[in-house]
Amino acid sequence: MIKITRDVLSPESVIKEVRNTASGCVISYVGLIRDTSHDKAVASVEYTDPAGKAIEGLKAIVKEIRKEFPIIDMAFHHRIGILKPGDINIVIAISAGHRGEAFDACRKAVDLFKEKLPTTKVERYTDGTSLNADTAE
Repeated sequence: MIKITRDVLSPESVIKEVRNTASGCVISYVGLIRDTSHDKAVASVEYTDPAGKAIEGLKAIVKEIRKEFPIIDMAFHHRIGILKPGDINIVIAISAGHRGEAFDACRKAVDLFKEKLPTTKVERYTDGTSLNADTAE
């Protein structure tokens, strides 16, 4: 349920991966590419996995979440390639017995993704400039 892909992400499909009768809820997060960043108009954002280790980065995040929160299941999908404003770059879905622990776990997962961005990220702006980002925003 951890996936790095070039394919368009479907939040419904990711949610379906963790939905089960033992859970009281499924909380999801859908990350989008913004049209503005650093006060500039965004033309595209490119995520790459040149070292082929992004999947390991996502696995580490999921492992940390599972240790800290009493969740039942978790799916984490990250799209790589050139994405345009409005495109989905990550989908996280977490099932748990109760909404509080699921919300907390999901927020922590997003924060860890931004802190430990497992892929490289380059923002390209409509003015022709670009920024290699060490962390996602």
